[in-house]
Amino acid sequence: MHESILSFRRQRYLWVALGLAALCAIAYAWHDPPEPPNGGTWLGYTLGTIGAVLILWLIAFGVRKRSYRSSLGTVQGWLSAHVYLGLALLAVVTLHTGFQFGWNIHTLAYGLMVVVIASGAFGTVLYLRYPARMNELRTGANRGQWLAEVNDLDQKSLRLARALPAEFAELIASTRDRTVLGGSALALLTGADRSRVLLPAGAGLVANADQQATLAWLGDRLARSTDGGQGARIQDLLTLQGARRATLARLRDDLRLQAWVEVWLFVHVPVTFALLAALIAHVLSVFLYW
Repeated sequence: MHESILSFRRQRYLWVALGLAALCAIAYAWHDPPEPPNGGTWLGYTLGTIGAVLILWLIAFGVRKRSYRSSLGTVQGWLSAHVYLGLALLAVVTLHTGFQFGWNIHTLAYGLMVVVIASGAFGTVLYLRYPARMNELRTGANRGQWLAEVNDLDQKSLRLARALPAEFAELIASTRDRTVLGGSALALLTGADRSRVLLPAGAGLVANADQQATLAWLGDRLARSTDGGQGARIQDLLTLQGARRATLARLRDDLRLQAWVEVWLFVHVPVTFALLAALIAHVLSVFLYW
């Protein structure tokens, strides 16, 4: 996006959110009910209504962003308002509670709202930090190209290694076969590299995170080489393996980002629906039993 969602139209919705939060705070400070502040006073009902309307409007963003022919503002504008008014919602609803909490459906609705807002803030950070990649994740752009590039580098490396002593081809084949992308959920989220390599001459199977063991072995052989032609081929092999490492690093970053996006959506979307159900239960219980 050419204009950040946070600075959309000179931060229009930031000022709207700040104004709304300030008005609610002033009303709360001015209000002097005969009982401790709570959601059952006239101000509590007013703030609760504002909060409920905001929640429903924020949920409506999921519909708006898929309505490609809609003329109700731009998706970027809606997203900017979604972020700022979502944060303002926390202030509005907290004042609505009068800071009165307990083990009940009302506090459950509040807790779910906090989780939704927190997860939404996390999603906003993802979009602001990786805007291009977040868009590319929707189409799978680049990942297929990067995998093809790794495959091409493997083939070139093997062809070059076969012109060297047999241990070089063994190393490259082991590096290729024992390179790991992805893995467990923790490995995906942290971007951990659990690759291994079987080093020649009985050195054994060792960790090869970020292809360091392979590159170190090749670098050591280059330093020992006294044959100019062989040294040039080892240097070329090092160059190919260095390019391979860089491409693998991009792939791992891409997989890590996608994993975090999926975790975010796994939390944000279901908890949003849970919040809607809790909100309905909260409203019904207030009007039926209070």
